[in-house]
Amino acid sequence: MRAFKIVFLFLVFIACKNKEEASPVSMKDDVTVLADDTFNGRETGTTGEREAAAYISKRFKELGLEPKGYTGDYYQSFVFRPSANPHEEVEFTGLKSDSTTTGVNVIGFIDNDAATTVVIGAHYDHLGMGGEGSLYREGKAIHNGADDNASGVAVLLDLAKRLQNTKSQQNYLFIAFSGEEMGLLGSNYFVKNPTIDISTVSYMVNMDMVGRLNAEKTVAVHGVGTSPIFKQTLFSNKGDLTIAEHESGIGPSDHTSFYLADIPVLHFFTGQHEDYHKPSDDPEKLNYEGMEAVANLIFGVIADLDPKGKLEFRKTKNESEAVPDFKVTLGVVPDYLFTGKGMRIDGVSEDRPAQKAGLQKGDVVVKMGTHPVTDMMSYMKTLSKFEKGEKAMVTVEREGVPMEVEVEF
Repeated sequence: MRAFKIVFLFLVFIACKNKEEASPVSMKDDVTVLADDTFNGRETGTTGEREAAAYISKRFKELGLEPKGYTGDYYQSFVFRPSANPHEEVEFTGLKSDSTTTGVNVIGFIDNDAATTVVIGAHYDHLGMGGEGSLYREGKAIHNGADDNASGVAVLLDLAKRLQNTKSQQNYLFIAFSGEEMGLLGSNYFVKNPTIDISTVSYMVNMDMVGRLNAEKTVAVHGVGTSPIFKQTLFSNKGDLTIAEHESGIGPSDHTSFYLADIPVLHFFTGQHEDYHKPSDDPEKLNYEGMEAVANLIFGVIADLDPKGKLEFRKTKNESEAVPDFKVTLGVVPDYLFTGKGMRIDGVSEDRPAQKAGLQKGDVVVKMGTHPVTDMMSYMKTLSKFEKGEKAMVTVEREGVPMEVEVEF
């Protein structure tokens, strides 16, 4: 049945001869195609990645985007030699060999004859059959990555459709990046080898995992501090969404490559979940109404920023660098969408201090030892004060009720 859906959608696209005749394709349709087993998890350098790139380029063409790859098409290939040392960067090389891998960015353009350009990006690659980066421990299986990041590509395509039909004072460059899961390779390569004059880029918008808007309707937005105009514009367009704002332009997604090139960035994210980097990240688990709400938020921000031209860039403090090194861990996944007081736990690792002490997902840490925890930063700074083997009383709120447990780090 899934294979039939793929064939059907491709036949629909082939039948459409121009953007006026194109059949309406929903974000759910795009996710369903990209997260199908057909593409075998879209790992960079594989046949599945190239077939996914072909699908995205077809969608770009149907939407009327101009090709902005290297040779008059939508593709920007990059050849790299993977590093055997995870602490070393990969080596980009223009020479293909048995030891190299080739990734493909897919790039489309809306030319409004403007002086400045907004870059809108989302990575389309994923983990293939698993391996490094996978959290699945039961052997090889297709990791379809519906949320990570077919959801971001679907929102990118939705924005392209909207902006193609909008009078604007900016140009728009849409990039579906590959190589993100291997270390932001596609975005890094583009910034160093841009297919437009990168000095004309006003700002960059990135969507990575935007398919699981929660019941609290919370969207994490990173990079809010990278331009002085972002915060006001963001909050004036949030509607009934809750914004969990993060100042830093540094993070584990493609916006980082642009921030490091002194370009203002906004990165949108609806949070991690139990299917992250597992074969169970499938299309039926996504919140498509939530994706529509995220797309509306981003479109509103873009529309408000349209007459502003090139935005002022500000460097931000890298939140991870601002925290002292710590020798212990609580063994939890923090909830980056939480906007209340304290640090809410989004997941608990097996056989780690938090689990041994009885802490659970949803608990809000408000105090560790004698140190109050008011937010993510204070939580991380507090961790740096403890030594391995040290015991401390940790105060959490569970469903609004305070409780105290002893933790041995």
